[in-house]
Amino acid sequence: MTDPNRPNDNAENPAQTGEPVVSRPYVMPDDPEVGSVEALTKELAEARDKTLRTLAEMENLRQRTRREVTDAKTYGITGFARDVLEIADNLQRALDAVPAETKEAADPGLKALIEGVELTERSLLNALEKNGVRKFDPMGEKFDPNFQQAMFEVPDPSVPSGTVVQVVQAGYMIGERVLRPALVGVAKGGAKAAPAADIIA
Repeated sequence: MTDPNRPNDNAENPAQTGEPVVSRPYVMPDDPEVGSVEALTKELAEARDKTLRTLAEMENLRQRTRREVTDAKTYGITGFARDVLEIADNLQRALDAVPAETKEAADPGLKALIEGVELTERSLLNALEKNGVRKFDPMGEKFDPNFQQAMFEVPDPSVPSGTVVQVVQAGYMIGERVLRPALVGVAKGGAKAAPAADIIA
């Protein structure tokens, strides 16, 4: 039996009545409802942003790859070029070992040998230059540690201090990089090198 004074439990607990309870999800005021124009506009903006970022990344990758290919073409022979420089140095040493007077008074056989060595050296330097490797001789220039390596100082008051007065070994560049710095002797104790004049616009 039911007590008429007892409160109705079914009224308080709708789940017991058999009717389904539908709770509506809470929507933040800033979040547009799914399928609304605002939501679609937001999705479109996000998709456009992702597309633009992807295009920018692809362009950066394309430029980086192009730069790496160019560097590989220019500097790919660096190791080989360094090995060939020893041959160029030995040819130069062979020519320097023959005094000028001996060259003048040499018999035709020795003259032909000297000319052959000179021709070989020129051909080697031309082949290196065709491949982007060029020789540089900083004699008389101001010492630059980026391109030269000082081996010793020479007391010479006739030139400004810091001037290259002797080149022990020529330097080589490959592209815009130093393949091998020039080994030089630098003047010490002369007048100070004049500062570069300011360009007045």
